[in-house]
Amino acid sequence: MDTPSYLRLAVTKLSREIGIRTYQDHDRLEKTVKYISQEFASFGYQVSHQSFKFSGNTYQNVIAELKGRTSPEKVLVVGAHYDTVRTTPGADDNASGVAGLLRLAKLLAGRPQDKTVRFVAFALEEPPAYRTRNMGSYHYAASLKKDREQVEGMVCLEMIGYFSDRPGSQHYPIPFMKLRFPKIGNYIAMVGNRKSKKFTMQIAGGFRKATDLPLITLNAPAIVVGIDFSDHWSFGKFGYPAFMVTDTAFYRNPNYHSPSDLPDTLDYNRMAMVVEGLVAAVEEWGRV
Repeated sequence: MDTPSYLRLAVTKLSREIGIRTYQDHDRLEKTVKYISQEFASFGYQVSHQSFKFSGNTYQNVIAELKGRTSPEKVLVVGAHYDTVRTTPGADDNASGVAGLLRLAKLLAGRPQDKTVRFVAFALEEPPAYRTRNMGSYHYAASLKKDREQVEGMVCLEMIGYFSDRPGSQHYPIPFMKLRFPKIGNYIAMVGNRKSKKFTMQIAGGFRKATDLPLITLNAPAIVVGIDFSDHWSFGKFGYPAFMVTDTAFYRNPNYHSPSDLPDTLDYNRMAMVVEGLVAAVEEWGRV
């Protein structure tokens, strides 16, 4: 199956067949964990789960590891959250990120790098856990810090499927950014804090060698609204370099957090270009 077809299949499975995946939808979250786990296993990975409690219930992060050959102690985390808010089936937010994560794992399966790559699907990125210690990504980042793992960086896939060629389709949090960045939402962005700039540039360099999909990078302070609005926030709290790969969410996608965030609104060919760029970037990072 080619990459666009796989991405469409995965997004449809999550957003249409399983549907809304809030912290209260325990049966649907269990179905999601089962689906992601089965996909990782079908690619040949050993799958593990990290369980944690929130509001009296148990939630799970799903982890697959591509162990490094020569420097396995050095780790790159690639992650995406699989939950949604109550108002949406979440095709772009964030079935697109999970689909990209799964396809990336598939394409790298059986091709170990010198260093270790971990693919992690996170529970509870959305409210009420959002930007608190209750996020699945926070629990995972905390466990890495506790175990003193050598995490060289974290790449967060946060909405990678919505593109537009319409002039004026791209918006920004600060007016002057319109002078520097495109007014058309036909690109993918890598967005993180200032401390993560070197890591962001490293991954962006590998990405650009593999695809001509336009890529914008931005490393800025948290005062820029949206700069840390996903799971990379958790890793930043523990001092790890981290950024998100994003179509910029509500600055572009009119279906954000709404019932209209459906599979047919996404561009699977350009999503595939995002994945292809990330494969090359991860492989370049993984060489010692």
